[in-house]
Amino acid sequence: MPHSKRTATGVLGGLMGLVGLSTVAGLLVTATITPAIAVSGYAASSAIEMFDKMPSYLKIEKLMLPTTIYAKNDDGKDVKLTEFYDQNRIPVTFDQVAPVMYDAILSSEDKNFYTHGGIDLLGTLSALARNASSGSNRGGSSITQQYVKNVLQQSCEAEAVGAEQVRACYEESTANKGTQGYQRKIQEMRYAIQLEKEYSKDEILIGYLNIAHFGGTVYGIGAAARHYFDTTPDKLTVAQAAVIAGMVQEPNTLRIDKPGGTLTAKDGSPVNGEADGYRLTKIRQDYVLNRLLKDNKITKAEHDEAIKAPITPKLTSRPQGCSEAKGEEFFCAYVTSIIRTDPAFGETKEDRLAALRRGGLSVYTTLDTSLQSAANKAISVVPGSVSYMNLGASGVQVEVGTGRVLSMVQNRPWSDQADDKTTTQVNYNVPVKNGGGSHSAGSTYKVFSLINWMQQGHSVNEVLNGRVGEKTVLTGCEGGTQEVKTGEGKGAIGNFEGNRGYTGTVARFTKDSLNSGFLTMAEKISVCSTNRVAGDLGVTLGDGKPLDQFNNPYDVLGSQAVAPIDMANAYAAIASNGTLCAAKAIDRVVDANGDERPIPDTKCERKISEDVAATAAYVLQSVMSASGTGSGARTFDGVPIFGKTGIHQFLHTWMIGSSTKVTTAVWVGNVAGDERLENHYESGYRLSRIRNSIWPAMQRAANSEFGGGEFPKPASELTKRSYASLPSVIGLDTDAARQRIEDAGFSVSVGDPVPSPEAEGTIVEQSPGAGRVVSGTTVTISPSDGKGVVVPGVSGNPKDATAALNAAGFSNVTLSCTDDPGAPTQGVVTGTDPAAGETVARDAAITLNYQAKACDGGGGNDGPGNGNGNGGPGNGGPGNGNGP
Repeated sequence: MPHSKRTATGVLGGLMGLVGLSTVAGLLVTATITPAIAVSGYAASSAIEMFDKMPSYLKIEKLMLPTTIYAKNDDGKDVKLTEFYDQNRIPVTFDQVAPVMYDAILSSEDKNFYTHGGIDLLGTLSALARNASSGSNRGGSSITQQYVKNVLQQSCEAEAVGAEQVRACYEESTANKGTQGYQRKIQEMRYAIQLEKEYSKDEILIGYLNIAHFGGTVYGIGAAARHYFDTTPDKLTVAQAAVIAGMVQEPNTLRIDKPGGTLTAKDGSPVNGEADGYRLTKIRQDYVLNRLLKDNKITKAEHDEAIKAPITPKLTSRPQGCSEAKGEEFFCAYVTSIIRTDPAFGETKEDRLAALRRGGLSVYTTLDTSLQSAANKAISVVPGSVSYMNLGASGVQVEVGTGRVLSMVQNRPWSDQADDKTTTQVNYNVPVKNGGGSHSAGSTYKVFSLINWMQQGHSVNEVLNGRVGEKTVLTGCEGGTQEVKTGEGKGAIGNFEGNRGYTGTVARFTKDSLNSGFLTMAEKISVCSTNRVAGDLGVTLGDGKPLDQFNNPYDVLGSQAVAPIDMANAYAAIASNGTLCAAKAIDRVVDANGDERPIPDTKCERKISEDVAATAAYVLQSVMSASGTGSGARTFDGVPIFGKTGIHQFLHTWMIGSSTKVTTAVWVGNVAGDERLENHYESGYRLSRIRNSIWPAMQRAANSEFGGGEFPKPASELTKRSYASLPSVIGLDTDAARQRIEDAGFSVSVGDPVPSPEAEGTIVEQSPGAGRVVSGTTVTISPSDGKGVVVPGVSGNPKDATAALNAAGFSNVTLSCTDDPGAPTQGVVTGTDPAAGETVARDAAITLNYQAKACDGGGGNDGPGNGNGNGGPGNGGPGNGNGP
């Protein structure tokens, strides 16, 4: 095993370097640069001055390490999603490397490492002289000098952008030709002496093995052992250690992960590949083995066995990038977009890219792997591609009160070579700046009109005329107007399934998603103020621009193109009593030293009042009732939810809803193009309704894991009933009566015609009657049938009264007698039922009531008199008794 402490010789060498290096360097440079003039006093003094002015301190930067992204599994353990790197490196400690690996690198590169003072003067002199005379680019450097070279190269590459700059860093740090090469060598020597003063030999040696390049993207002994032989540095064999040690001379030529060869011969045949037994690498391996044997680091038997054995790599790849985050690729892409753009990871885009690919960060994300799995299953009902349209679908879930993104899925799979037809790298859930797109929100946008309505002091139970017809809608906060037609025909805005609209409350408009009702609301609350409410709740256009830069009346109905994650956060703000939390995908970041780093600033701020939030949640719960537009997406698991549906011209369909714990947003639609969703079916669902399969499955999974409580009660001030004056419409025809009532803000129900002498169709009854009535009340009006007859007043004896009723047109007269000892024997009429003056149908039954001294002496009580009494009239008609 190599020595762990410096020897007296090493100390002496270091002192010698400190005292005499300036002179030696000057002589060295003079002898090699100007051999024709030998060593003049001027040349020597100039070289010494140049050396003294060189920086003497080398700052060893942190190693360029992979950044790893994690998520928590169901057991709460952090599991790796993927990693990113420019240099595949696995740092190890001194004790984690087999002694034979140290022996191999020292015997082949610097056998006097533990005895010199950091530089090999003779070796360097020989190399420079050789380079000057032959053009060779061989180094002749000590391990410490090589370490210096690697540190300088990595410091340069850490700032490099692109392959050309990386190449320039290599050329700068390895240049051996001309004046630049001599100066670099001398600078290396000075830095090497400084390092030997500050670090032990063991620290320098393991530092070198951790930073050294071993071909391709493989850096450091840890990654080299794993990549080439699927092992760890402490388990390397003699043969394996010799292969790896040999690579440092020409890493990309001597690497053994290219079976087809790393070079090409003049005749075009591959060199140093599997076919020729990695010939060049084998030559170098044999050299290292010979040096080990000569230095008595291995036995003759070990040497011969390794020489005889062919090189047999056992390659192990270390995949990187979001394509390795199987099932979480788009969430991974979202996280990396944050790292690339957020100032928490660097002031410039180059700094942020370096943090991702070289920073050695451990990024712990918010992803819930259980919900992600359920969401992937739910979204699978939408195919990744279809022949009839450019079909997309996405789903995202955020935690209420924190903004933590719990799941993020879409139908079209990820691919590093995406064609945007069957695969894609576009994240349908997020804004353009995060690698996404945007989609017209449809009626899910109406929630902002609802909130705006309440913020301007209106009750959700205020009644408006939401019938289709000509409307004038405010389009600007400055009061400009634009006429918008509702109903049918070109340019008109209609309601779903041709609904003609109605006069009703704002709460009912929301439950039914009534377009004409929301356009009526826009007459009282401007469109641009609604757009600003959406902006206050974190929603922008997909490109990040504000929603109120243009204010179109159609914005009320969701014409604006927005990102699902922004909409999800806005709905989550309602569920969290009015507090908006920006989307948060990263919980914590730890650097390579184990220290916590700042994470992106994702504040939670109150944006709407608790009363408005509670009342909005109350109204949105009705959407999910059996009669609401969201009834098809109910979860049936007992957890209270609210939601809102949306369809934009059948090109996009949405469902957004929430419990008190988790909000879910689902979109399905055209990625590009204008094919109507209603014309196609997938997985047994019409595409315009397939949201009803995806959303409840995702929300049920969230409800099962997170639960959810009751939403707060709505504010009384925002749900109060309003009153209006109901006019009388008695005497008007049906159409005029309907118009007058609806103009007053009430709904109308026309009852069955009622008997009346008035002209047929004339309103003769209304309920409730004229007066102050709760706004929105449905008024029932009843027209005349034109066939009514007024019951005449009759008196005297029953016989004459019956005759009078018959004469008035009533043929169905029934008599009803009451005994009264003081009444006349023939009886006296006391009234009729219906009463005199009432209007009834001509065939209506009239009951004639009378009193008689002895009713039983008359006819029978149920029909024409047929009794055996005194010959009085029967109760059902004239008396026909057999009495006198």
